[in-house]
Amino acid sequence: MKVILVNGSPRKNGCTYTALCEVKETLEKNGIDAEIFQVGAKPLIGCTACGGCAGKGKCIYEDTVNEFIEKASDADGFVFASPVHYAAASGALTSFLDRAFYAGGAVLRGKPAASVVSCRRGGASAAFDQINKYMTISSMPIVSSQYWNQVHGNTPEEVKRDEEGMQTMRTLAANMAWILKCIDAGKKAGIERPAPEKPIKTNFIR
Repeated sequence: MKVILVNGSPRKNGCTYTALCEVKETLEKNGIDAEIFQVGAKPLIGCTACGGCAGKGKCIYEDTVNEFIEKASDADGFVFASPVHYAAASGALTSFLDRAFYAGGAVLRGKPAASVVSCRRGGASAAFDQINKYMTISSMPIVSSQYWNQVHGNTPEEVKRDEEGMQTMRTLAANMAWILKCIDAGKKAGIERPAPEKPIKTNFIR
């Protein structure tokens, strides 16, 4: 079993990465493979609603989004992490998730996921809620922890001193490992995911 940890910070080894490293270490201690996937610092185009991804399972723009979608098909779970920018997820992660979920939603649907946010002081819960909405519209079980999945600090060293935040990351990872093992045991026992109904699109203008 494998979990992909998406780092939505432009700083490869910054505060968000520090939180993800704690998650990764605990996942591996619980027998789960984990990979940190870097969104990157290059400008990332947002979804242009062109429809070019329809039926293809990939975005027409070739960048880290398609690289992630390809990796996601073989992953069992995900953690999407971001620094807090103006009480929201980073612009890069927002553009990344808009396109990844729209173009590659089929390989994400139904798999457990969680969000993690890193902030200096405030705005963490707003950013946390924002990222969770991608999972709740995609039939993805959300993995929780003992507190909202956030760490505080202005530098990686300060984040490491956030003892409650670090513990929250470890608890999140332990819960993710447990849920993945439960799903695997269920599959072996013949329990399958619910079959989705045909989508009903309701417009409110008549």
